[in-house]
Parts: sequence; C-alpha cells; structure tokens
Amino acid sequence: MTQEVAIAGLGLTDVGKVYGRSAASFAAEAIRTAVEDAGLGLADVDGLLVSSGKSSGVDLSLAEGLGLSNLSLLAQVNAFGASAGAMVQSAAAAVNSGVATTVVCVFADAPLRENVGAAASYSRRASKGQSALLVASGITSTTAYYALAARRHMEAFGTTSKQLGAIAVSQREWAMRNPIAQMQKPITIDDHQESRWIVEPLHLLDCCLVSNGGAAVVVTTGERARTLAQAPVYVWGSGQGHPGYSWEKGSDFGLTTGAVQSGRAAMEMAGVSVDDISIREIYDCYTYTTLVSLEDYGFCAKGEGGELASSGALGPGGSLPTNTGGGQLSSFYLWGFTPLSEAIIQARGHGGERQVRENDLVLVSGNGGILQHHSTLIVSPHSKAGR
Repeated sequence: MTQEVAIAGLGLTDVGKVYGRSAASFAAEAIRTAVEDAGLGLADVDGLLVSSGKSSGVDLSLAEGLGLSNLSLLAQVNAFGASAGAMVQSAAAAVNSGVATTVVCVFADAPLRENVGAAASYSRRASKGQSALLVASGITSTTAYYALAARRHMEAFGTTSKQLGAIAVSQREWAMRNPIAQMQKPITIDDHQESRWIVEPLHLLDCCLVSNGGAAVVVTTGERARTLAQAPVYVWGSGQGHPGYSWEKGSDFGLTTGAVQSGRAAMEMAGVSVDDISIREIYDCYTYTTLVSLEDYGFCAKGEGGELASSGALGPGGSLPTNTGGGQLSSFYLWGFTPLSEAIIQARGHGGERQVRENDLVLVSGNGGILQHHSTLIVSPHSKAGR
C-alpha cells in the first residue's frame, strides 16, 4: 500500500524564556494548536508520537491527559535532536501502511528556570561506560565534545573561527526577519570573535539558545490533507544515519556525520539531487554543526564549508538560503522541531518578510547526541505524484 503522505497541521507555543509551565503543558497546547491548524479535532487523532527534552515530563500519559482514546499508534521516541525527523518518518510509514490515519508528533521541553543560567540546563555529567581518559581530560560537557569535533575539522581542513562566525551572522540576519525569534539584535563577525569562549574554539555566539516551549505536527495522507484547512506539505523523502563513532584512532568523528547516510536515503526516496533543493533547514546546535552538515549533504565539497559560509550564500539574498528563521542559534531551540517548523512555514509560503520565493523542495536535518544520530526529510508544497 503506497500513499502520499503530508503534514497537515503545525502547532507552536510561545517559545523562549517562558516560565512557570511544565513541558507537558507545552506539549498539550502544541497538539491542540496543530490539530486546530489542520481543521481537525482531537477525536480525529488515532496516532501519537511523543518526545521529551532535558526536562522530561512528556510521556505516554499525555494521551490520557488529552482524552485521546482508541489510538492505533502510541510511542515515545528519542533520538535526541534527530527525533523530529525520525518521528515524521515513523508517522509517514504508519499512515502509508494504514496502521493509522492521523498521527500527531510532538516535542516539548522546559529546561529554563527563572534566575538560573541556561548553561545549567544542559550540563553533562560523566556517565557509566564513558571513556575514563575523556573524563580525566575534563571533556564532560556537550559543548566540550562539539568543540573537540570542531577543532578536528579545523585541523583537517583549515576551517577558521571567523568562518564559523559567518554562519552565526547570516542566521541572525534571518532571525531579524522572524517576529518570533528570540534574538533580534544584529551581530557582526567582530561581535562573534569578541564573544566569550565557552569551550575553545567555540565562542558564545557559536552555541544555540536554550528555550522553553513545544511544537507539534499532524501527519496524514496527501489525499486527506488536500481536504483540510491548510495547504499540504508533502513528505517526499526521509532517511536516518547513525554512525556509531568510536573514540579511537581512525574514527571519522568531527570530519563527517550521519547526514551522509540519511541525506542519501532521503534524496533517493524523493527522487531528487542536492541541486534540486531550494531551502536548507539544518540542525544548528552549534555553527560547526551547520557547516559540517552542509558539506555532508553535498552542498559543497568536504572541507569547503567555511568558504561557503563566508561567501554569503547562506543568508538572506544568498544562493543557498539556510536556516531561514534564524535556526537554533538565534530563533529558538526545540530540538529537531526548530528546523521542521520553519520548513513547514516556508513550504506553505507563510514566512512573511523572510519568505524564500523558490520553495519547491525543503531539506530538514536533525542531529542528535554528539553527532551520533541524524535524520533527514525532504518536504514540498507540491504533490510528488504531480511531478
């Protein structure tokens, strides 16, 4: 059984420094908003996939809290930042096979606490089985691991901090066109270079935001989506990649990511090439992650990501518009639902001042853990059947 699958609804709560609410309350609001956006009711939902961030609090009990009954599909998904793409892929498979007709995918998190620094929300303690050498070296935070990856890329290909800064600057330019973005003040390369070190070679402006909030999407058949309230956003292709890097000599950690495998799978399923992609919504927990993912998808040759970023191609007016809402660096941080929500907005043509004219095919990436997991979606406002 093969059917077209589409995203028919999008729900976003207030996002950012929104205090006094639980992750579960954000999730419930996002689901209700997404279902209403599609022109449906909660009684129409027969599948629910949930994902919870650092604060936990979003689990299978959400279905009961919403009064959902007789579900055909209910599961909790966690591939960290790759979860959104993995959830949509699973929802699409369920809809395509007839397991369910209307699947909601939701993520919510509430790690921020008033008068407590954002860094405390994402501290990383040494875990069982973690390399004793890494722990002894002080590499115990998420940022420290990504700094190690960025440094390796720099050493291998000559990537510079200023080139990473160009990514931060271009995404801030997009964010200034996005009314819901947390960061609206323009920045320069000098601002990037002068921002404090978090873990060298990563400055403060190389690192993503921490946000409270929730997001949800409704996945159904393309045929049904065409009868609903919003123009469908068709899922043309999907893929995952889980490299399983080892902390040993010979590992490609920092040089390549799961975007190679997941991107290839998604594009093959969609029947498109990298040259066909109009807009790139790349998971950007760090500027480095954007850069290495663009390389691995094939938007430039390996090692040329820094030159691409410095060329201005990624920003407004550039030839390769990337992270058009400001991304996680400047807009908000809801794991993989940040790039996914912006992809839907762009595919619908609802981007306002930041809307990209050519929006035929949008690539959505998700990166989870320490480059351990990757997901890719190819979405479009056009039916694949009508190509």
